[in-house]
Amino acid sequence: MTGGIDIMAEGCGDGEAVGGEPDREPDPSDSLRTWGAVQQALREHAGYSRAEFADLVRFSKHTVESVELGRRMPDESYVVRSEELLGNTGALRKSSKYVTRGRGDVGLAAWFRQWARLERVAVTLCTYECRLVPGLLQSEGYARAVFDNSIPLLSDQELEDQLVARLDRQRLLRERPNVPFSFIVEEHVFRRRLGGSDVMRGLYDHVLELTAPRNVTLQIMPVDTEFHACLDGPVRLLETPKRHRLGYSEGQQNGRLISDPNEASLLYQRYDTLRSQALNPKDSRGLLERLRGEL
Repeated sequence: MTGGIDIMAEGCGDGEAVGGEPDREPDPSDSLRTWGAVQQALREHAGYSRAEFADLVRFSKHTVESVELGRRMPDESYVVRSEELLGNTGALRKSSKYVTRGRGDVGLAAWFRQWARLERVAVTLCTYECRLVPGLLQSEGYARAVFDNSIPLLSDQELEDQLVARLDRQRLLRERPNVPFSFIVEEHVFRRRLGGSDVMRGLYDHVLELTAPRNVTLQIMPVDTEFHACLDGPVRLLETPKRHRLGYSEGQQNGRLISDPNEASLLYQRYDTLRSQALNPKDSRGLLERLRGEL
């Protein structure tokens, strides 16, 4: 639904119109594959296995493999630690500045890609979730547990592509420190021990870290609340650089972009009301810390 707003006129920052070819799979980035291949060659020359290297750079073996195969952008801390371990010549650090994604849509559901492109240029982002921890806040272990529960089962490659895409989206939080991110999540979502205690412990630590910056706000909706403004389900909201307010709702195997001004305004009213009903950010962080202590 596009209402009166020309969504295609909103730039998406990657040279492609937002409304164009939503199902097209982009080609892998040559620069990303090259950087990964060079890092792999240096690792092997240094005598580290992937598992050993993963422990030293403090990333999972799956992440190291994805970076080396050109499926995932190297995180800044990954680059710094790799540089220190593999000769400290400056080659990895300097060349990382010229690496481009190129696979930005791989691993994303077709119905979500249009929204994902809008996220990259949004000036505000708001998310309410009642099913799972929002993708932008998921730890690697939690995201893997989510995809492990997919029906029908995903192949190893499909799972890896979806995991890489989900974790890569989180770069938004680190790369855009001046953009306000607001999350409201139901308490029961954090109480469900998806993947087990170790996965949840890692999730709590990850969420607390990602929501520590001043521009990222997390509020938890308590289970004992008597009032609730978003009983119709989860919703995402954003504001574009041209100050258009858009919404997105998702269900079973589908998603819908909401650009009709009246409908978007209603969703913003509900979200604003929900903010007043949820725990404040300080109490929300305190609840997460208590839940972690209970594991």
